[in-house]
Amino acid sequence: MSTPDAGPAPLARYRIEHVTRFGYSSPVRRCTMSLCLRPLDGARQQVLGFGITTSPPGKLTTEIDPFGNTRHVLTVNESHHTLEVVSVSTVDVLPTPPVLLRLGPDAWEVMRSWTTDLARWQFIHPSPGASPTPALAGLVAELGIEPGSDPLTDLVELASALSDTFDYASGSTSVDSPIEEILTTRRGVCQDYAHVMIAIARSWGVPTRYVSGYLHVEGAPEGGDGPSGTATHAWVECRLPQLGWVEFDPTNRTLADHRYVRTAVGRDYRDVPPTRGVVEGGANSGLDVDVRVTRLDPAAPP
Repeated sequence: MSTPDAGPAPLARYRIEHVTRFGYSSPVRRCTMSLCLRPLDGARQQVLGFGITTSPPGKLTTEIDPFGNTRHVLTVNESHHTLEVVSVSTVDVLPTPPVLLRLGPDAWEVMRSWTTDLARWQFIHPSPGASPTPALAGLVAELGIEPGSDPLTDLVELASALSDTFDYASGSTSVDSPIEEILTTRRGVCQDYAHVMIAIARSWGVPTRYVSGYLHVEGAPEGGDGPSGTATHAWVECRLPQLGWVEFDPTNRTLADHRYVRTAVGRDYRDVPPTRGVVEGGANSGLDVDVRVTRLDPAAPP
C-alpha cells in the first residue's frame, strides 16, 4: 500500500461540478429531496465556495445531520418531467502529514477501552450496509486476515488484501447491493470495497466510518473531449490511538492524500447518498450523473 509522501507537498485546489439529472416517464407534481453535496470543512480541507442551482427552481433549506454533514433539502412544488441539480464547489485540500509506521505497544488495549464509548458506538458496531455475514467470515478465514500486534499495520494489510482479492468492475453492483454480492463474485466498485473493509475492521473493534467524496485523477488529459479528472469515490476512515481518523482507500491500495475531497461521512453508504427523496407522480424514472473535478492554480482567485 502506498502512503502519502513525507516530503513537502503543495496545497491542492479543486473546482468540482456535480450534475444530477432525473427524467420521469410522466409528470412529477411535486418532490422533496435531501442533497448531500457540499464538501466538508475540516483540518484537511477548506471549502472556499459552494452553490446549488436546480431546474426547475425550488426552495432550498440547510441542515446539519448527526454525522456533521451539511445537507440541503430541496422542495419543488411545480409539475416537471425532468429535474436537474447542479452543485459547484471550490475546495482547498492541504498536504497530508506523514503517518507513523507503527503505533505504540498498547494501541490495541487502548482501542478495546473504546467499545463502551457512546461517541464511537455507531462506528464500532455493524450497520445495515456493513454487517457480518457467513460469506464475510469465509473471506476472512480464506485470506488469514486477523489482528496482529499493531492496528495500523493490520489495517494497511487488510486494505491491500482487499485490493488484491477483488476486481474493480464498473456497473457490477448497485448502490443497494449487499456485501454478499462482491464477496461472491469478487467484482465490485469502491462502495463495495469500503463496506467490506468497514465490516471487518469493526469486527476487530476499530471505529470505522464510510467516506463519500471525489478523487481527482492525476495525469488525466486537460481539455479535449474529457474532463481533467472525473470520479465520485468512496473510502474509509479508521480511528486510531495517537493518529485520530486515518483514511484508507482499499480500492486503490493507498492512504488518502491531496487528491481526495471529502463530502460526507457516515456508518455506510445509506447514510450519505448524494441525492435521496420522494416524488408525487413520475411513474418510471431515470438518473444521469456527470462529475467534473478540475485542479486549479492556488495562486489564482477562488
